[in-house]
Amino acid sequence: MTTGHSSHATPAQATPVGPMTVVVDLARQGADTPPVLELRGPVDPHRIDAALDRLDRLTARPGRSWHPRLHRTGPGHHTLHLTATGPHERTGTTGPAPFPTGLLADLLTVGPAGPGPAARIEPTPLQRELLADADAHPGIEGWCEQLALTWRGPLDPGRLATAWQSVAEHEKVLRSAFEDGPEPWIVCHRHTGPEVLRFPHGSVQWHALVEADRRRGLDPRREGPLRVTVLGGGTDPARAQDTAPPAGVLLSFHPALLDDWSVRLLLHQFYRAYLADGTLPGGERRPDLGDYARWLAAQDPAPAQQFWQAAPPGPATELTTGDGPHDGTGQIRARLTPGQSERLRAWAAGHGCPESSALHAVWALALYRAGALAGPSEIRFSATVSGRGVLLDGIERLPSALRNPLPVTASIDPTAPVTALLSGLRDQALDLAGYEWVSQGRIRSWTQPATAESPNPARTGSLVVFEHRPHPPEDLTMGLAAMDIQVTTPETLGARTAFPLTLVAHRDEKGGIVLTASCVDTPLADAKDLLTYAVGALRELPHTATPSTTVGDLLALPPTPGRTPPTAPRTRSRPRRRSRPAQLRPAARPGAGTVCLVRGPGTPLSSLTRVAYAYEGPEAVLLLHPPPAGQPAAGPLTGLQGPLVLGAFCGAGQTAYDIARDLVAAGGRPPGMVLTATASPAAEFARILEAVARRTR
Repeated sequence: MTTGHSSHATPAQATPVGPMTVVVDLARQGADTPPVLELRGPVDPHRIDAALDRLDRLTARPGRSWHPRLHRTGPGHHTLHLTATGPHERTGTTGPAPFPTGLLADLLTVGPAGPGPAARIEPTPLQRELLADADAHPGIEGWCEQLALTWRGPLDPGRLATAWQSVAEHEKVLRSAFEDGPEPWIVCHRHTGPEVLRFPHGSVQWHALVEADRRRGLDPRREGPLRVTVLGGGTDPARAQDTAPPAGVLLSFHPALLDDWSVRLLLHQFYRAYLADGTLPGGERRPDLGDYARWLAAQDPAPAQQFWQAAPPGPATELTTGDGPHDGTGQIRARLTPGQSERLRAWAAGHGCPESSALHAVWALALYRAGALAGPSEIRFSATVSGRGVLLDGIERLPSALRNPLPVTASIDPTAPVTALLSGLRDQALDLAGYEWVSQGRIRSWTQPATAESPNPARTGSLVVFEHRPHPPEDLTMGLAAMDIQVTTPETLGARTAFPLTLVAHRDEKGGIVLTASCVDTPLADAKDLLTYAVGALRELPHTATPSTTVGDLLALPPTPGRTPPTAPRTRSRPRRRSRPAQLRPAARPGAGTVCLVRGPGTPLSSLTRVAYAYEGPEAVLLLHPPPAGQPAAGPLTGLQGPLVLGAFCGAGQTAYDIARDLVAAGGRPPGMVLTATASPAAEFARILEAVARRTR
C-alpha cells in the first residue's frame, strides 16, 4: 500500500461495471481492529487499494496502512480481511484510535464516474464548506440561487437547447458534480449539459414557476449545476412574431459549483453560441477548475494565517429573536430609486469609499440598534468578496464557485464621526483583498479550532452580499439587436445560504439598488426591522451626513416618513427536521425486528422509499434522518425490540456505523449493517438487507 496519495486532476480509477454493496460484521471487529467486510457485487482489487489509500489520507494515521486479503466465497460474493502494516496511532491516554469502518465502507461503495474516463478535481476548501452547508440543511426548500431575465424577440427552442449544450462542451463546470461518498471530489463528465425546460405561454404563472423551481432545488451530486427554464418562446401560429409576449428565462444554479458572476459569464457564452447558430468555436476554456485547484494548492498559507491570528475575528453578532415564526424561510425586499442610488454612490465616493462600505456601515448600525447596545461595541458579520482578485491569469473569466464570505468587524462608537466608521470598513476591505482565496472555515481552524463536540460549526450571524457584475461585450448586444432580440439584465432573486440572514444588494436595470433579505430560522419581523432601518439610513446619508455627523446621530434617525416600506414578506413553511424515525412499513408480527434506513447527504427520499416497498421480510422498515449535532447517534433507536439491521446508501456509512457502535457500547446486540452504492437497484438492496436480517434473528 502507498500512503499520502493526492492529485488535483487525475483520471478516475477503472472500476468494473455494476455497483458494490458492503456488509459490516460488527461481531467480528474489536475497538481498534479493522473489520471483516462482505463485498457483494463486482470487485476490482485496484478499487480496494484506492479506497485504502484515500482512507489513510483522510484519517491521517501516521505510519499506519493496511494490507487487504480478498477471499472469494461465491459468485459476486467476497470477504475482505485487513492486516495492519504499521504501528497503532495513539490518541492521548485513550489507546489506539478506533478503526474508521464507516468511512471505509463509504469509500468502497463510491460509484464509478460514468462511461469512459472522467477527470477528477479536488474541490477547494470553500467548495467543501458550501457543500457541507447544503448537506446540513436538507429541509430548506431549494438549496439553489436564481437569476431571471426577459427575452423580447424571436426565440428558437431548438437553437436554445443546442447553444446551451455547446456552452457545456466548452465549460467543464457545466458537466461537473460532486462524487458520491465522504470525500467530495468533483467529477467532470464527458457528455452532459444543463437541463433546459420550456413551458408555453399561459401554461403557468411566472411567480408559480419560480417558486416551483426553487422548491425543486439542485443536487450538487448529480451532473449539471445549472438549470435553464423558459416560459414562452417558440412559434405561436395565432400571433405574429412581433406581437408575441416576451419570454421569461430563469437560471437556477448551485452555489457550491457556481456563483452569480459565473452564471452571467456563462450567459454571455450562450448568447455568443445562439448568434452562431448554436455552436461555439474552439475547445475547452482555460483556465478551468483544475487550473484554479492547482494554483490554490501552490499558495503558501503562512502569511494569511499570521494575518488572521494577529487579529482573530470574534463570534458573529447574533440576530435578535423576537416573537415571529422561527421555522420557516422567507424573503423581504426594498429598493432605492435610481436617483437615491446615484446620490449614495456620489456621497460614498466623495469620502473615498465604494457603495459596499456604506452598506456595511448601515448594516452594522442596524445590528447595533437591534441589540439595544450602548457605548462602544464591535459588530461582526460576514461579507462576500469576489474571489477573483488573485494572481491567476484569466481568473475574471473563470466560471466557478469563487464568491467567498469573510468575517468583518465594525467598531461602533456613538461619539465617533460617521466618516471614521466608513473609512475603517473601507480599509478593512482593502486588507482582506489579499486573502480572497482563504475560506472562512480555514480562518476558523486557525483562530477557533474545532472540537469533538462541534467539528463543523454552523454559520452564525448574517451575511452581506454586494453584487458586482460582468458587463456583456458590446458585440453581443449588437448581434442580438441585429436579430431583433433584446434581453434585460439578469435580476437576482435572492440567495439561500447557511447563514440565518443573508442580505443581497444589486443594481437593477434602471440603476436602482435592490436589497433582498433571505431568512432561515430567523423571525421575519426582525429581518424587516433591520432592513427598514438600513434602507432608511442609505436614503438619508447623502442628505444629512456631514463631517461633524456622529455615529450616534445616525443611530437616532427615525424611520423616514413617507417612504415606501419593504414589501410584505413571502413565507414558506419548512418542515421541522425529524430526529425520530418514521415508519415506512409496519412489522408483520410483534418482535419481528427492524430494518432502519439511514438517510445521508444527497440521498433522495424516493430512493429509500423504493427500498421499503421492495423489502419482503417480516421486519418493520423505518426511515431515520441523521440526528442533530450534539445528540447521540443511536438515541432515536433506543428501546427498539428485536434484531436490528441498518441500511444506507453511499455517503451515510459513517453515520450508520456510529449508530451501530453506540448501540453496542450501550450493551445492545450488534446490529447488521449494509451500505450500498447509489446506483444499486432497490430490489437488490432490499434482498441483501433481508439476507442480513435473517442472520440476526
